[in-house]
Amino acid sequence: MQIELTPNPSSQKFLPGKTVMEKGTADFRNVDEAKRSPLALNLFKIDGVEGVFFGSDFISITKSDNHEWQMLKPSISETIIEYYKSGSAIMPQEEEDKTGTSNTEDNEAVIKIKEILDTKVRPAVAKDGGDITFQSFDNGIVYLHMKGSCSGCPSSTATLKMGIENMLKHYIPEVREVRPVT
Repeated sequence: MQIELTPNPSSQKFLPGKTVMEKGTADFRNVDEAKRSPLALNLFKIDGVEGVFFGSDFISITKSDNHEWQMLKPSISETIIEYYKSGSAIMPQEEEDKTGTSNTEDNEAVIKIKEILDTKVRPAVAKDGGDITFQSFDNGIVYLHMKGSCSGCPSSTATLKMGIENMLKHYIPEVREVRPVT
């Protein structure tokens, strides 16, 4: 099990060396949400775990401020390793997070926004243990959902404004601003 730091001091990225999610991502912010995944539910049983995020080949864990990584990492690693040994599915119903999908037909600007997010932004933030998905585009404002290590990260505002907003404005003149969905 490899463990990597993320820009968010409250999150760390655990790499089991195996696929975590075949498609999409899954973000769990509490025990009720974690009921969709036995592994997420087991991770929430560890005192101090406040968030669990499944990416393609990693699991980001967010801890509470009053717990230290030094104490949490062994329990988290052991829980993940034992779960993989059991052979059970990470998401038994294979239901990935649908945030950012829409039933309505996208206009040209939204298609471009999603393409830029998928090709340029999401791979970069996945390296930091998180994900950013499209929520909506309204009146020149792009609303994005921050997940995993990106959610609550001190540098996420700078990433949104300096990085993503500038990039989207450059490629898509209709974009005036980027805001996080809270």
